[in-house]
Amino acid sequence: MTRERSRCAKSAREGREELVPASLTLEELMQRHPEAWLSTGEALTRALSTGSAEALERFVRRLRAEADVWRARVATSGGNGRVVEAAIPHLASERMAVLAVERTALAAAVGQAEGAFRLSRWSGLLVQPLFFAQGLERRPTSLLLFRLLWPLVRQKRLVMPLVQQRGIYCFYSRELVATLARLVGDRPCVEIAAGDGTLSRFLRAAGTQIAATDDQSWSHRVAYPPDVQKLEARRALDALAPRAVLCSWPPPGNTFESHVFETPSVEIYVVIGSRHRFATGDRAAYERQTDFTGGEDAALSKLVLPPELDPEVLIFRRRTAVT
Repeated sequence: MTRERSRCAKSAREGREELVPASLTLEELMQRHPEAWLSTGEALTRALSTGSAEALERFVRRLRAEADVWRARVATSGGNGRVVEAAIPHLASERMAVLAVERTALAAAVGQAEGAFRLSRWSGLLVQPLFFAQGLERRPTSLLLFRLLWPLVRQKRLVMPLVQQRGIYCFYSRELVATLARLVGDRPCVEIAAGDGTLSRFLRAAGTQIAATDDQSWSHRVAYPPDVQKLEARRALDALAPRAVLCSWPPPGNTFESHVFETPSVEIYVVIGSRHRFATGDRAAYERQTDFTGGEDAALSKLVLPPELDPEVLIFRRRTAVT
C-alpha cells in the first residue's frame, strides 16, 4: 500500500473523512487519479452535450451514490487498507465531478474558459457598498438598497462566480438576519460548516446566542477568524448540544448533516442553500429523517441574495419540540 493510502486508512480508522482532501484542486486530483478522471471526464462531456441541467444533476447524483456506497464500506471495514484502496477512485471521481461542474458553471457565467476576469469599475462601485463593509467582509444588505442598486449592476452574472472563489456563496439581507434571530429565539445555537462565520457574526449582533464552527478544511479558499471554532460538525453537535442549528450552503452530498437529525438536543434546524439538488445539501438525509417536520419557507428564501442563485431556506422542527 502506498504511503498516501496508508495515511487514508489511518484517517478512516480514526473517523476522519480525509480520503480525498477538500483542499486538492481539480488539476491535482486529475494528476493523482488519471484513470478515474478519464471515465469521469467522458461522462461529464456526455452530460454537458445534452445542454440540460437535469442531465448534469443526474451525472453528479450517480457518482455521489456510488461514493456513498464506498464511504459506507470504509466505515464498516474499520479502515481496512484494501477497502480504502478500492474506495478512493470512486471518492475522487465524485470530488472531481463537483469541481468540474463548478468550473463549467463559472466559465459559462463569465463567458470565458480561462484567464483573469473582474468586474467593471461601474459594477464594482455598486457591488462593494451593497454587500461589503470593507474588502470581502460582508455586511447585512438592506433589501430596499438592493432593489435600488442591483438592477443597475451590468455584470450580475460575474458577481457570484468571482466571490465563490473566496468561499462566499450568498449574501444575507438584514431582513433575513432579523427573522432568523426571532426564529432561534433564546435557544443556544450552533452554526456548522460556518466558513468565515459571517452569518453567526450577524446573528450575534442581533442578540442570538450562537457559536460558529467549521472543520477549517477549506483554508485554500476561506480565511477563518478566531471566533470560528475548529470543530467538525459531528463533534460540534456532540460537544455543544445546541437546541438550534444553522447551516448556510452545505456542500452537496455532505456526510455531516445527517448527524443534526440524530442529535437529541436539536429542536430546530435551518438550512440556507440552493433549490438545485446537485448544488447544496444532503437531500437524502432530509428525506430519510422521521423525527422532524418541515420544508421550504418561501418567504425566507426571498430574503437570501441575490435571487439569481435560486436560493432556498429549509426549516426542520422536531415533532416533540415546543416552538
